[in-house]
Amino acid sequence: MARPDDDFERSIPLNLTLALAALVIIVAGMRVGAGLLVPLLLSLFIAVVCTAPVQWLHRLGLSRRLAVWLTLVVIGGFISLLGILLVNSFGTFVEALPGIEEKLYQYYLGILDGLANFGLAIDTGWLSDLFDAEKFGNWIPALLGQVGNLMMQSVVVALLVMFLLFETLNFRDKLSRALANPAPSLRRFHEFSMTLKRYLAVKTLVSLATGALIWVACQLVGVEFPLLWAVLAFALNYIPNIGSAIAAVPPVLLLLVSPDGGLFKALILSGAYLGVNFVLGNLIEPRVMGRALGLSTFVAFLSLVVWGWVFGVVGMLLSVVLTMTLKIALDSHPQTRWIAHLLGPGTGPIEKADRPPSERSGDDGKENEENA
Repeated sequence: MARPDDDFERSIPLNLTLALAALVIIVAGMRVGAGLLVPLLLSLFIAVVCTAPVQWLHRLGLSRRLAVWLTLVVIGGFISLLGILLVNSFGTFVEALPGIEEKLYQYYLGILDGLANFGLAIDTGWLSDLFDAEKFGNWIPALLGQVGNLMMQSVVVALLVMFLLFETLNFRDKLSRALANPAPSLRRFHEFSMTLKRYLAVKTLVSLATGALIWVACQLVGVEFPLLWAVLAFALNYIPNIGSAIAAVPPVLLLLVSPDGGLFKALILSGAYLGVNFVLGNLIEPRVMGRALGLSTFVAFLSLVVWGWVFGVVGMLLSVVLTMTLKIALDSHPQTRWIAHLLGPGTGPIEKADRPPSERSGDDGKENEENA
């Protein structure tokens, strides 16, 4: 007679195989439907961030519907003003590209002459193709086409954000009517939504602070197009590990070849990028979020590769946000909380491992204060 434990052990390989097969199908479906999922995910995360000012206005006495409209008007006006300034700055940058390319080519020839004096022979074919003026000019129409596509996607995302914000007004009532026993599901959904909202708010504020400090650094050093580099630093701050380094490359190179720049100022700007991202990314952000909302370094880098392969550049921008959303969703349910712990940094106390993130994050804050 077979024991129940034997049946359970035999079912483990089958369940694991079915889970892996389902995962492959889900990932393949997401990659095929990336054109539809990318604006939907962007709008969903933006709507989650926008619920914070909506709730704040509602606590001040405004109705929820009026609070949603006021939030949309303020955020829409701010983004429109920033977009106009950014388009003007980008247009000026495109006009200055030929001169920048010529100066970079002169630096390139100087480096080759210096290496030749040391007896180092370098194959310059691929670098010559990189600085080919005709090929470089062909990048601009393609880049402008991508900008136009981005503008159309932005309109779709804005409409989705508006509808999602109005949909959240009575979402809890709909969920209560749809479920036979809504209390446990509503509790887990509240835990998930609050933790996700907190993570997105902190990450967005840190990215905004990064962009503002980079703008100040660019103004002080004297690099051109500071607003463009500030927006680039804000967006790429969502990419783990390599985003900040990528954001620093264009302004540092531009300062290196500008008449008022030079190697010394370029090194100062590089140090400013390094200092801002070290202080905000490694000191302030983990302290504000707490260890319960962290990811291990390997998981963060792996998420960059996987989500970038699935959704492209937008997937790289949202890689940590998507992985943190998955981790928070797993952490909000007792049966899947162990998977969330495997994705985390593994620095929290063991006795708190079975508790939801909201409780652990509060204790993390107290422990951080004691350690400080």
